[in-house]
Amino acid sequence: MADSCSISRTPISPQVLEKLVYDALVWCSLHGLVVGHKTNQRSGRVPGVGIVHAPFALLPSSFPRTHFVQACELTPIFNELIDRVSLDGNFLQQALSRTKKVDAFTSRLLDIHSKMLEIGKKEEIRLGLHRSDYMLDAQTNALLQVELNTISSSFAGLSCLVSELHRHLLSHYGEYLKLDSSRVPENESASQFADALAKAWKEYNDSRAVIVVVVQGEERNMYDQHWLCFRLKEKYGVMTIRKTLTEIEAEGRLQPDGTLLINEQSVAVIYFRAGYTPNDYPSESEWKARLLMEQSTAIKCPSISYHLAGTKKIQQELAKPNVLERQVIAVFLILLLLELFLLVILKFLDDKNDVAKLRKCFAGLWSLDDLKTMKDAIEQPELFVLKPQREGGGSSSTIDLQSNMIVTFVVIVVVLIITSYYSSKDFTRVVSLSGNNIYGDEVKQTLQKLQKDGSEELAAYILMQRIFPASSPAYMVQDGILHEDHAISELGIYGTYLRNKEKVIMNEQCGYLTRTKVSSSNEGGVVAGFGVLDSVYLI
Repeated sequence: MADSCSISRTPISPQVLEKLVYDALVWCSLHGLVVGHKTNQRSGRVPGVGIVHAPFALLPSSFPRTHFVQACELTPIFNELIDRVSLDGNFLQQALSRTKKVDAFTSRLLDIHSKMLEIGKKEEIRLGLHRSDYMLDAQTNALLQVELNTISSSFAGLSCLVSELHRHLLSHYGEYLKLDSSRVPENESASQFADALAKAWKEYNDSRAVIVVVVQGEERNMYDQHWLCFRLKEKYGVMTIRKTLTEIEAEGRLQPDGTLLINEQSVAVIYFRAGYTPNDYPSESEWKARLLMEQSTAIKCPSISYHLAGTKKIQQELAKPNVLERQVIAVFLILLLLELFLLVILKFLDDKNDVAKLRKCFAGLWSLDDLKTMKDAIEQPELFVLKPQREGGGSSSTIDLQSNMIVTFVVIVVVLIITSYYSSKDFTRVVSLSGNNIYGDEVKQTLQKLQKDGSEELAAYILMQRIFPASSPAYMVQDGILHEDHAISELGIYGTYLRNKEKVIMNEQCGYLTRTKVSSSNEGGVVAGFGVLDSVYLI
């Protein structure tokens, strides 16, 4: 299998490396490939203060063209799956019921979701900005999904700049490096995310309304977000405002028709770049803000259902045999002149070929109710990753998935509704207080402790097959300093999905993100300092 990291086997002289790094740093500074520096306390609050280039790979990582195309082709299927699963409220509630008992954060999200079900709240217009992450397993040469992000899919604003940077460098140094800049694929992630947000704003049909970007109080990755807002304003004339959950609770209110007003300004779309971690809800005020937004008619990206659909437990549930193909059966008893029984069958996915494509990329996922897998993980912990359930738990050589779907059948005249049934025997949503994935001997120690403490705590985690991608020498630049090390890469494919009732307005793959990290590191967060932004060189 081709290496999934550095592409250049041509030795690069120290003089050329120094010039490459210098030119790259100038390009980053001129084109906004920047983040706030962690040493400046104001860099996460005040734009333009404490700016430093985003960590980046000096050269793009090689990636097989066939696997890149495979990942792109999966995106519309995953988009549709997320939407369908999000509509199955019973599935989400039942699949996450055990997690709710041991994870307060998941419990609060489910409470909000339950309230929306009770009042019959429907999201007629649904917007998803997703990213599905993959790694190439060196042993099997298989493209395996690490996770699917349905909330705050970051770096759409910066990843396209990295692709531009690499094409720029290869166009000037390609002859020396023996590399072709055209092999770095076009990346329009920022433009296409902005397009999706603008189209959702248009569907809301209020020219005076704004898009609210829900942000954290301290956000060193603000420029990734600002790129989307800039494009919305420049191309579409759509105004955005940035608000924390705390500010929304203080400044927001609902009108009788469900319109959300923030400082008396109507809101068309709510774009979450926060709200995926317990740290974003330090008090009841933030939970009130989340509930207020869910109750509104504003388009949520994501809605509470889409958010829950992206949890690791749902990923594990969907990976079970026959779940993607599962049939939701309801019997309608329609009392007219005659008694008529109508059998209605719905599925998460209708196309058997689509199901096969998704299953091909699923890594092994297990609930901790699976005693055999638990035993295997204790005996061979190096082959597994123990994952906390909640979003933002850290990157790894494995991650998560998705989805949901509501089925409510109304019977004419006197209606007898037999709700869709589905039973979920197990559940796992990693609830590590540290928020990090667990590797190696710590997997064994944690599992043994969980077994000793009792079965309820097991519902806070899932086990995932550890993916072992090939490593290669790579050049990585952080804080203006070049580091050479063996590294591995993870490919993320962005997807946009917009639906208004029965009309699908968008269902597209829209750009990509590559993150590269030192192969000895278990975590891969770029802003956290574990990895660098990268692009792909198709081979």
